[in-house]
Amino acid sequence: MMTEPEEPAGLPDPCHRRPEGLDDVTVDALGRLSKALETIHRVRGHLYSFHQLTGTADFELDNAVRLLRQAGHDKWADRIERELIGRNVIQGRWTFQIVEEYDDGYYATFQELERQARNELAGGRRHLYEAELKQQRRTPGQPGHEVIP
Repeated sequence: MMTEPEEPAGLPDPCHRRPEGLDDVTVDALGRLSKALETIHRVRGHLYSFHQLTGTADFELDNAVRLLRQAGHDKWADRIERELIGRNVIQGRWTFQIVEEYDDGYYATFQELERQARNELAGGRRHLYEAELKQQRRTPGQPGHEVIP
């Protein structure tokens, strides 16, 4: 049976080791900041879903209008064309503008603050909390529980 190649004493790779003197509370705080950022990445994905689904619905209205006209319901086709197709989803904005404002404002600020805090407090090391959690939860020597790839 082959043993796993591990860092000394089964430690994680150096980029996932806690810097000298970094306390538990700071590691916890940075872990929560990272978790919040991961949530914001998911939010951004949902925002892109909102953007794409709204566009898909808007284009589907073309088919509805065509079929309404074909069925002789010009009044409804005209209303949908006039009042809904191409309408702003929020005052003055289509979804792409909402996405751009989110990306350039809140999202960019969030990412930058997380990066700056991590750089200043942990030497830029990412996922320290998770790396330590992995150390606590894995079974050394067990296949599938290796420290590093």
